[in-house]
Amino acid sequence: MHQRPIGTATRGTTNPNRLRRMDRWIAATHGPALRRSDSPVAVDLGYGAAPWTAVELLERLRAAEPRTEVVGVEIDPVRVAAAQPYEREGLTFVHGGFEIPTAGRPALIRAANVLRQYDEGEVTAVWQRLCARLAPGGLLVEGTCDEIGRRHVWVALGPEGPRTVTFATRLGSLQRPSDLAERLPKALIHRNVPGEPVHAFLRDLDRAWATASPYASLGARQRWIAAARAVSADWPLTDGVRRWRQGEITVRWSALRPATG
Repeated sequence: MHQRPIGTATRGTTNPNRLRRMDRWIAATHGPALRRSDSPVAVDLGYGAAPWTAVELLERLRAAEPRTEVVGVEIDPVRVAAAQPYEREGLTFVHGGFEIPTAGRPALIRAANVLRQYDEGEVTAVWQRLCARLAPGGLLVEGTCDEIGRRHVWVALGPEGPRTVTFATRLGSLQRPSDLAERLPKALIHRNVPGEPVHAFLRDLDRAWATASPYASLGARQRWIAAARAVSADWPLTDGVRRWRQGEITVRWSALRPATG
């Protein structure tokens, strides 16, 4: 009997190159795990009304591991039918939802702009369901970005649960780091209030950004690096200058997890 997909359809909005920051981070940090995998399958969950993000994910991950295969999963069958003409070797599109209807366990699940429409209280159960589908050593990346991918925040999770939160931005468009707050994933977006760790982190990053203003004459990249280096004294960052240069900063989930509720 055919099982009804788990979840609800998203708005489906998407744009080419929208998820480049997330993809770049995945390829850099998870590429070694894909190379070690016997079956490096990645899932683009909820890719939307057009297949661009899945097509791009295949190209970017194959630069890290040429054996990678991508499965685009959509709960709307009309979107699946529209995407299937874009299938090629290593790229398929299937009808499904949070149950992740792949033959085996994927090495990667990317869920971008999928959970924003859900209630905060539903997030943990969805995370657990998706993490349970991961292969050993697999990665779930769940987050949100703006329409053209200038600002993006995502949570990285393993089979054991959440690991890190990454803030990524086009530095030339940034006024202050807390501008990224509007793109916090559902688990954190309502927690950007006094008394919550994510609010304190963004406050400290704003202060470090302001203090680093003399570096602006050297460019926004050098100012961001200086700000990241400053907050690393008080917050458990997991990356360094190589990633900071890309307009990223990654913090352990344990430092940002909600304090209440």
